Amino acid sequence: MDEPEEVVLDAEEIVSDRILTIPNVITVIRLLCLPVFLWMLFHDENRAAAAWFLGALGATDFVDGYVARHFHQTSKLGKVLDPVADRLLLFVGIGAILYDGTVPTWFAVVVLVREVLVTIATLALAAMGARRIDVTWFGKAGTFANMFAFPLFLGSHSTVSYVDVVGFLAWVAAIPGLVLSYYALALYVPIARQALREGRAAQPGVASTP
Repeated sequence: MDEPEEVVLDAEEIVSDRILTIPNVITVIRLLCLPVFLWMLFHDENRAAAAWFLGALGATDFVDGYVARHFHQTSKLGKVLDPVADRLLLFVGIGAILYDGTVPTWFAVVVLVREVLVTIATLALAAMGARRIDVTWFGKAGTFANMFAFPLFLGSHSTVSYVDVVGFLAWVAAIPGLVLSYYALALYVPIARQALREGRAAQPGVASTP
């Protein structure tokens, strides 16, 4: 059987066509754990446990990325699957916590609007033939902060004795996360235009955008 094709991006990063990698397995496990979070929150009505569990799922976003880079297991599937998992975790987590009434509505809506815009733009660019756009550091940092902010908001309405501290930490994560995520959204505009030009230029007979 032929060995998986590998595409060398630079001296430090090699992206392979492999599907079964440790980072991809971690990402899939994260997705499979989402129903467990919903069960804890709505069936068991245990906000503290649900908050800890969702926070752990958010923390594993760093784990799969670290493993991919440190052990040279970056893959084409992982570069697509990881941001998809991040979006699903945010959409499901935010939706559930918003429904539970334990997060400020305005904050949840602003974060959701940003995620919807990014999702629509990604699908539209792909349909127009743009090359794939890698997530920027600012986007990852904003998402990472938000993945902790929402569990903390949830935990601040639980029965733990330190709810005031948890509520304070929620805002400590929320404000930088919001700023970074919208800054990343602004950065994606010129990146998206460039990706569209390059993608169309690579397609014979397709005129690139100015």
